[in-house]
Amino acid sequence: MAETAWPALRVDDWTPTRDTLHMWTQIVGKVRLAHAPLVNHWWQATLYVSPRGLTTSAVPHGNGVFDLEFDFIDHHLTARSSSGRSRTVALESKPTAQFYEEVAAALGDLGVHTGIRATPNEVDPAIPFAEDHEHATYDPRAVNAFWRQLLQADRVMGRFRSHFVGKVSPVHFFWGAMDLACTRFSGRGAPTHPGGAPNCGDWVMAEGYSRELSSCGFWPGGGEEGAFYAYAYPEPDGFATHPVQPEGARYSTANRQYLLPYEVVRRSADPDRTLMDFLQSTYAAAADHGRWDRAALEDDPARWDHLR
Repeated sequence: MAETAWPALRVDDWTPTRDTLHMWTQIVGKVRLAHAPLVNHWWQATLYVSPRGLTTSAVPHGNGVFDLEFDFIDHHLTARSSSGRSRTVALESKPTAQFYEEVAAALGDLGVHTGIRATPNEVDPAIPFAEDHEHATYDPRAVNAFWRQLLQADRVMGRFRSHFVGKVSPVHFFWGAMDLACTRFSGRGAPTHPGGAPNCGDWVMAEGYSRELSSCGFWPGGGEEGAFYAYAYPEPDGFATHPVQPEGARYSTANRQYLLPYEVVRRSADPDRTLMDFLQSTYAAAADHGRWDRAALEDDPARWDHLR
């Protein structure tokens, strides 16, 4: 794991830790989901990249708020309440069942009593958190490197997002599939999504894909070091054969999305430009073949700079 802005992190070298962290982010994400009111496409349930790790941001509770933040520098989970109280849970190798109990206890000490659907989604098998002694590995160096991967992806995806003035999601971390994502919308409806994700109701996907979209993101499971992806729903004719950049990006028929290995970005002379080329060209594939009104949906984020 190189100490660089775009760190190397081989999937095979941290899979047990990655799978444990996946379960832990699901527990924390489900706490947010239990308290935050629905926002279209489940945006109220996500986590966000923070200066130290991943955070829920402020979650409403009674007449106050609380938050939960994974600190991937000092390696603890911090629970904070607007009452001024806080509790921490150590991030270290331990069974998921123990982590689940400790998070519940920390929140209980803050007066936040939360009932969640305590079984993971989008994985198979789905071991109930209270019974999960299988996922119990935490390598702090690997987790820190993963967070630094997310920092770079979040930064470039945020710049990409700024060029769109239509409906667009935040850059946020979906704990179901464990990916960082940003989604643009054409403004039109979409056919009901067929669902099919393991241990996840089809109605969840129906809400998530209720509008025509172009989505991009980073997933720490594809390629040697994870992969960037881009897809459209519904996928328009011509999307899969549209010329995209950079060299190394390819369309996966099995996944119905474009994939760009993280190592292609990391090893390039200009990683920011390489990733931006991928994000922009795959969006163009969706927008052009889907006949989006690009003139109305896009603008220059520097359009007011001359008046500052």
